Amino acid sequence: MKKILFSLVLMAVASLAFAQEEATMPLSLSGSVDAYFRSAEEAPGTSFANLPGFAIGMVNVVAAHEGEKAGFVGDLVFGPRGADAVFGSTGSASIVNQLYGYLNVSDNVTFTLGNFNTFLGYEVISPTGNFNYSTSYMFSYGPFSHTGLKADIGLGGGLSLMLGVFNETDATEFQPIGSDYYGGAQLGYEFDKGGAWLNTLFTDGFFQIDLTAGVDLTETLYLGVNATSATDAFSGLAAYLQVATSDALKIGARAEYFSDSGVGVIGTDENVFDVTLSANYTVGNLTIIPEVRLDSASADIFEGGSESSLSSFVLAAVYGF
Repeated sequence: MKKILFSLVLMAVASLAFAQEEATMPLSLSGSVDAYFRSAEEAPGTSFANLPGFAIGMVNVVAAHEGEKAGFVGDLVFGPRGADAVFGSTGSASIVNQLYGYLNVSDNVTFTLGNFNTFLGYEVISPTGNFNYSTSYMFSYGPFSHTGLKADIGLGGGLSLMLGVFNETDATEFQPIGSDYYGGAQLGYEFDKGGAWLNTLFTDGFFQIDLTAGVDLTETLYLGVNATSATDAFSGLAAYLQVATSDALKIGARAEYFSDSGVGVIGTDENVFDVTLSANYTVGNLTIIPEVRLDSASADIFEGGSESSLSSFVLAAVYGF
């Protein structure tokens, strides 16, 4: 009996010590600020960087409390880019880009509950995570975020698996009445010079499959690819090539082919090919991004329906902290 009581006391002390350790973990703050100039009044039919003249992007503030076993992330956005990112939210939730808690069940298994940015695709909402400032069509018409429950599982040898169940796509606050839940899965493989991730998102009558990969070809040359297909919506393929000319300067190009099979951005059974040339010049935490982009469509969708192509120049400044 004494041994049992002693063991219980030890367990209580250990639990208290763990709780105190979790409570003293510091709250971290990170995020970004971005602004830009667009030369053309008209922009491609893609997300963000689409306002004429001098324009603002967003202020992004991410608060995180990351303990050994559990933690949370609160990600707030303010400004036009942020409003576009959380278009499915209303009221006070319209500034919430991500809001989730997680539990590390073991070294290899983590459960996450809440609202988090999508696992599909190559590009992301935060401009600090993209090389090009303007975004691709595949990113713009795929999901931005999910609200639900997911499990991330490390399989060893560089392999990982994610399984999840989510609300309707971009329904960040709650599941709309009468809507279907979505299932999601990701199989990833990471190695010394890069990685590849095969993603799926599905519900009744809808299935999207997405491949994202990237590899360092040399110490200064990087290649990324993204291919996706979504039922009665769109399909596409993009390549990202970047070369570092110095510690401060990188030059890169994105080439994308996008086929519209139902989203209506170009027209059903129409397509567009876009090429974007960008430079990233970094000074401390500030990245200056001059960018030239050419979009060429199979239909007259630009300049009020009179032109099939559009060229534009963007100069952006992105500060990450």
